[in-house]
Amino acid sequence: MARKIALEEHFLCPGFEDYWQTTVGDVDPAIYRQVVARLSDFGELRLGAMDKAGIARSVLGLAGPGVQIERDVATARRNARAANDFLAAEIAKRPDRYSGLAHLPMQDAVGAADELERCMRELKFCGAMINGHTNGQYLDHPALHPFWERAEALAATIYIHPTDPIAPSPALAGVEGLRRATWEWGFETGSHALRLVFSGLFDRFPRARVALGHLGETLPFLLWRFDSRAKLYGVKLAKRPSDYIRQNIVVTTSGMCAAEPLDCTIAALGKHRVMFAADYPFEQAAEAGGFLDKTPLADGVREDIAFNNAVRDLKLPVP
Repeated sequence: MARKIALEEHFLCPGFEDYWQTTVGDVDPAIYRQVVARLSDFGELRLGAMDKAGIARSVLGLAGPGVQIERDVATARRNARAANDFLAAEIAKRPDRYSGLAHLPMQDAVGAADELERCMRELKFCGAMINGHTNGQYLDHPALHPFWERAEALAATIYIHPTDPIAPSPALAGVEGLRRATWEWGFETGSHALRLVFSGLFDRFPRARVALGHLGETLPFLLWRFDSRAKLYGVKLAKRPSDYIRQNIVVTTSGMCAAEPLDCTIAALGKHRVMFAADYPFEQAAEAGGFLDKTPLADGVREDIAFNNAVRDLKLPVP
């Protein structure tokens, strides 16, 4: 069993249930209660699941969308700060097992930057988790340049987590099984990341660091085509799209327990750009950990994905 750090692990703090419930849909009430119990737990349930999977440390992020769907900016700032203080207090009880990602009020670029800096400098978080667009505004919007300037200066990893699209795609109409985590969220989040690439955001902020779950939301499988079509359509960037994806984006294994996409992602991005995540409690930590332990990998690659890359990139303490 490889020692692991898990990077897309979720929690819920008091008062945020209504925010999170907007993403749940028609879930059986009994299952809903079980998931809320696991999201709200920082003790035996969570630690037991970590131990069974060989997870030495979980990097915790608020189950979205959180304050990103809040319409009142002052309320968003206040509640984001409260969520981060709550998480910091829980981490302080088990600093040997938990680290944190900041929850940010992205409605206010400077306010989000200030909160990110507070979380990293004072609360010792290792980055932020942003749940997709914020009331329709994506992270490539010029209004958010002050945020990216600060994130770059802090060397903060910005984990873009899926959220519902602004409007459901007509292509999915009438086929509810394709909504959300099945297909809709992957397309939404991959498109969000491509907006950062094709908008030139990484030309403006070349040291910005973004993380994507689910082995990169299909991006590693399409690198050649992104380059080919960008050239065909006259996209003006300093580098090829694939260069930004390889240099500015890292990916995790969350929700992807299959050897073929893992092998492709390692080949496309390199072994140092892939890190482990279980996506607890929405996925089984034991299944994710067991997959990484058993899947055939070259010497040293398993340890890098499971542990070493996260320690290096997020500057996490080694237990």
